[in-house]
Amino acid sequence: MRLSRSVPPHRQSSLRRLLVAALLGGGLLTAPPARAIEEVVIEFPVLELDVTLRVAELEDPALLRRGTSDLAELDRASGGILGPRLVEVFSQPVPVAVTRIAEGSVGSPLFEQAMLVLSSLGTVEGRPPDLSGEVLRQALEKASAGGEPTLLSLIKAIPGDRVRLDLGRLREVSQRMLAQRRRSEELIAAVAPAPVAPAADQSAGPAPIRQEISLTVPHRPQPLDVLLLRPSQGGNGRLVLVSHGLWDRPASFEGWGRRLAAAGYTVALPRHPGSDQEQQQQVLSGKLPPPSPEELVLRPKDLSAVIDAAADGRLQVSGLDTRQVVVIGHSWGATTTLQLAGLAPSDIELRQRCANLEDPERNLSWTLQCSWLQAADLAGISDRRVIAAVAVSPPLALLFPRGSGSQLHSRVLLVSGTRDWVVPPDPEAVQPASLGATRHGHRLVLARGGDHFNLRPGDGPQGGVLGSLMLAWTDGAFAAGERARPAEGALNLLTRADWGNAQIALTDVSERLQAP
Repeated sequence: MRLSRSVPPHRQSSLRRLLVAALLGGGLLTAPPARAIEEVVIEFPVLELDVTLRVAELEDPALLRRGTSDLAELDRASGGILGPRLVEVFSQPVPVAVTRIAEGSVGSPLFEQAMLVLSSLGTVEGRPPDLSGEVLRQALEKASAGGEPTLLSLIKAIPGDRVRLDLGRLREVSQRMLAQRRRSEELIAAVAPAPVAPAADQSAGPAPIRQEISLTVPHRPQPLDVLLLRPSQGGNGRLVLVSHGLWDRPASFEGWGRRLAAAGYTVALPRHPGSDQEQQQQVLSGKLPPPSPEELVLRPKDLSAVIDAAADGRLQVSGLDTRQVVVIGHSWGATTTLQLAGLAPSDIELRQRCANLEDPERNLSWTLQCSWLQAADLAGISDRRVIAAVAVSPPLALLFPRGSGSQLHSRVLLVSGTRDWVVPPDPEAVQPASLGATRHGHRLVLARGGDHFNLRPGDGPQGGVLGSLMLAWTDGAFAAGERARPAEGALNLLTRADWGNAQIALTDVSERLQAP
């Protein structure tokens, strides 16, 4: 028998999650051989053991009681407790969304990248993975023939002889994720956080005027919807744009707009139709594939189109000065703002590194970045009207060439959370900022305990964790005017120091950065 010791009870939930993730991931699905799956082998490298589960024994409790597999012996050793629990795991229905996504996403670059990553968790022995998702789609269709598919019926529909799952891969990924946060934690521990302004100084003032408008744009067949927030009285004639991330929406960032509008700014938040929350719902229902690489080109065009509309009066706000604009973005929206600020994407590192699952800098955001390969060399779309930008949690390490900060014509503030596992602070923010960027006035602010989602503001009037920081950077940029452009020895645009937050400490670590 291959089993050298029993599986500890605390590992059972991890085992369940692994089975679901790996079997649905697509890396286990291969070109159809003659036989169907008969065994599932789970490797525990740290414990130096393999556990073999026979598919037939998972179907019939009587076979399990009489069986000779590792699962049968574990069941007998546990007094008949473990077997029924595992049978219950394999009897769980496959979420309907998984089937619909597979139906609508076959061949999508983003879907292929997700399947490539998940393929590292397991294999069908001797068969190359099908990264297109076609075999997964066929297996789900076959498993659904008799009704709602379960994990077990999906396993039976997978062509092959044996599935092998590697639990050690989860441990490796976990260690890599911890390492990608270590440098940011060291930096933030060495610098005092920014002070917090008194509550009275953070008053948002009267509610802004809120409008939803539709713009005809030359680069999209459908109109571009824009949420517009402007001061209820007065106004300084300055324009700020906010770009949302993948499968998000303008309303998630309305808090930044409200904080800035209360200070006199007009804030436009476009909805990027090819990668917004509505598009996500279409993907989950199987009606659309995931966002195409073309969105890397279309998103910055959305922002420039809004500036154009403001310039010719179509935003219905008089007196706006569009010669100098500030842009703010989160996640993919942060990448979009960096493009507009002057960074030109390149496919060089995407081609060299996307297929390497062992790359020590690999992180979840690479799944999205690698899906942009086909459009990277077409997405150098900047706008000289932008004088400053804020990029919160930006996926950028593979997309923009190292040391390309010299291309920037706008001053950039990078913001990253020390607990962001979607777009980790290193290599996506700390490393790029270390390459001499601070000499030209760019800054890096780290949020202790910030993750990919809690740095978003929601719709509160204070602008969430980063509200005061957004206002300080925007004020500094417009006060500097053309001097906000990057330059050797440029003055810090954060002229106010009290932009911190009481719940999540914010620290400007720019002066501590050194080129690796």
